[in-house]
Amino acid sequence: MKIQLSHTYEDIIRIENLLEAWKEFVKGKRRKRDVQEFSFCLMDNILALHDDLQSRAYCHGGYEAFAIHDPKPRAIHKASVRDRLLHHAICRVLYPFFDRTFIADSYSCRIGKGTHKALNRFRTFGHIVSKNNTRTCWVLKCDIKKFFANIDHDILLNILQQYIPNDDVLRLLGEVIRSFHTTASGKGLPLGNLTSQLLVNIYMNEFDQFAKHTLKVKYYIRYADDFVVFSEDRVWLENLIPEIRTYLENQLKLNLHPDKVFIKTLASGVDFVGWIHFSDHRVLRTSTKRRMMKRMALPRIRQTVHSYFGLLKLSKIKLIQEAIDKKMEIHITYLKAKDEKTRRTVKPYRIKNM
Repeated sequence: MKIQLSHTYEDIIRIENLLEAWKEFVKGKRRKRDVQEFSFCLMDNILALHDDLQSRAYCHGGYEAFAIHDPKPRAIHKASVRDRLLHHAICRVLYPFFDRTFIADSYSCRIGKGTHKALNRFRTFGHIVSKNNTRTCWVLKCDIKKFFANIDHDILLNILQQYIPNDDVLRLLGEVIRSFHTTASGKGLPLGNLTSQLLVNIYMNEFDQFAKHTLKVKYYIRYADDFVVFSEDRVWLENLIPEIRTYLENQLKLNLHPDKVFIKTLASGVDFVGWIHFSDHRVLRTSTKRRMMKRMALPRIRQTVHSYFGLLKLSKIKLIQEAIDKKMEIHITYLKAKDEKTRRTVKPYRIKNM
């Protein structure tokens, strides 16, 4: 018997929770036109949402679709402000409960469990298994194919039923989950929903528990749909792959990406969470470095540069930092140029051998 959520439907829909959810949702979005329209009659809109939820008349609306490239093409589906406000209200109640059920080494979309923590954990496990780089450390790296698009609604709702005894909460979650599907009916979660981030962790927690308690994997890290297993024994890792594949296919209806399953030594370099990890250091993935340089466009050069310095601190990449500093200096000179003639004397700065 799994632990049960003690919060009720009323805890989610109460006015106070909706108001707190609004404060969280609106951060960084106040200039968005749809947010401004909603906030123009904020209390009326929140009260109307509350009334629909209280009378069980609430229906989730549709989505606005658009594409991003970060770095590969992704389809983002954005719900209305009203629906996204509800997503925040749901997560405010459900996240603290479900976060306690997750294993320590699942990362992504968890408070205090971001990229930096995952990278540091990877380094720690590498040191432990390699006995401080005195033994060969093998790493099994796996990736799930079209992760968000293949989340099965019925399986997800069945998992939620094991934790949530309240029928109204389950009905509301069903409304949110079934508001979206991919080309296959009954499958898929939208990348744009806050609830999706929590729900995929709940979904994959089933696999995490299987890996830790059935497969007895000690050194295991999952970041979203990527996961790694460390061992001194390559054969043992090879034998894990069929069991992992069978569980994912039979229990969660997910498939390993056929081109992204491999076993490598840590010394040869393992690609995980945007970095190539070696026994005693890590370096940025080449595609990540190129994307960083491409994004440093003129209008927002300062903000872009400073946003990357936190990332660069994770590794000793003096060459990249110096290149960024130089590029920023050139652009500042360009912006300060008083006339077109001066601008023409400022030659573009190119970073070689990146």
